[in-house]
Amino acid sequence: MSAITDRRERERAQRHQLIITAARELAEAEGWEAVTTRRLAERVEYSQPVLYSHFDGKDAILRAVAIEGFGELAVRLRRARLATPEPPQALHAVCRAYLEFATEQPALYQAMFVLPTDVKFGHAETPPPLRAGFDEFVNCFRPDNPRRGLFAEVTWSALHGMAALSAGGRIPPNGMTERLDLLVTQIADG
Repeated sequence: MSAITDRRERERAQRHQLIITAARELAEAEGWEAVTTRRLAERVEYSQPVLYSHFDGKDAILRAVAIEGFGELAVRLRRARLATPEPPQALHAVCRAYLEFATEQPALYQAMFVLPTDVKFGHAETPPPLRAGFDEFVNCFRPDNPRRGLFAEVTWSALHGMAALSAGGRIPPNGMTERLDLLVTQIADG
């Protein structure tokens, strides 16, 4: 590859990331309804055709944001699990990290788990960052447990319910610690 081709590829990758970052920032500030290709083009100071040369539209941008978020979540969950390697404590740490992530970055969490995307869960096409995050839950259970994948799935489902209900104001946030303790105690004993 020539130096010019390398530079063009770097610039293209930088524009791609700039669009993703701008979408995230706009969504966190004003909600996903505010994220339009026109507003993003204005925000990143590129024309809409340049934006469309990177993404087919808002759905593709949302997918890219979600996949980036899955990668960030996986890193956070791994860090939490490795900081407390014993199974019940590791599970508690991973669960707490998950809920903190959902609370700290609500628009990103929405892109990952609430808004419709074509991101496949539990399929051959599941993106590696999503698999990595799920594996952190699996790794919180004993390797000799043949149902550890199921336990991880149920834990994740319960956490998502807590995060969604809390974000919607359906359950009070001040009871989150007690709910988390109950979940970990019940699932870890199973």
